[in-house]
Amino acid sequence: MIAHPRNLTPDPFPRGKGNNRARRLLGALFLCAMLAAVSMPHRTFAADQKNLLLNGDFKKGSEDQPDSWRTEAWINSPEAFQTHWHSYTDKPSEMEVDNLQANDGRWMQPLTVPPGWYQLSVDLRTENVGAKESGASISVMEDGIMSADIHGTTDWQRVTLYLKVGGHGADIDVALRVGGFGSLNSGKAFFRNASLIAIDAPPPSATPTYDLNVIRKQAAPVQIGSPFSLVFTFAMLAGIAWVGWRIYGDDDFRILNKFRAAMTGRPNKR
Repeated sequence: MIAHPRNLTPDPFPRGKGNNRARRLLGALFLCAMLAAVSMPHRTFAADQKNLLLNGDFKKGSEDQPDSWRTEAWINSPEAFQTHWHSYTDKPSEMEVDNLQANDGRWMQPLTVPPGWYQLSVDLRTENVGAKESGASISVMEDGIMSADIHGTTDWQRVTLYLKVGGHGADIDVALRVGGFGSLNSGKAFFRNASLIAIDAPPPSATPTYDLNVIRKQAAPVQIGSPFSLVFTFAMLAGIAWVGWRIYGDDDFRILNKFRAAMTGRPNKR
């Protein structure tokens, strides 16, 4: 008979009631770790995500113009609206909007974004922004989509809005702005560290939040009837006009016949 060598490796969990409990506890911990890894969201913190704004830190540019940004204003004249780019090496660079008169002035950047939720944020401070109309904000040029607007003279603060884009995505214009549509205002605002970041969803009770698809549907003109009903209506009106011409148009055509006969010298046939 051949003797097989015994396994001299000690069992880390020798049999026994206490050791069975340890095995079950270790298995439960392993299962919890696996479930946590599977359920962990793909986007955890907004700070870890890519900034979709081009030159959102305003570092790149030349003269008084940062790259990837343009200016617009309701009253676009030097007496009413000015902008400046402040480039620094020892602190964040800034962009300035100065509405010398009541105006809607802004720095803007067009973007195409896929469907999903987005967090749009910027640091801003203000100088003498009027209290009654729309103040300084970050916004999307689409029917009132804007962060909290800041008035008066304030120190740096961060403002944010949350935007849901549905369908196949959308083209949007991001604006760093003083004033708003139909709400012209004066004063200065300075902006830095702008960001547009894709997120899974806004935090609980986050405000303001906007659904771009809903806003665009509400702003779309209401269609009056279907194309088929419009064609049918026009055909019916044309038919009524033709019947009226046949019923009431004889006298008119007799007058025309007399006129033709007089012009040609031939007798009018009755």
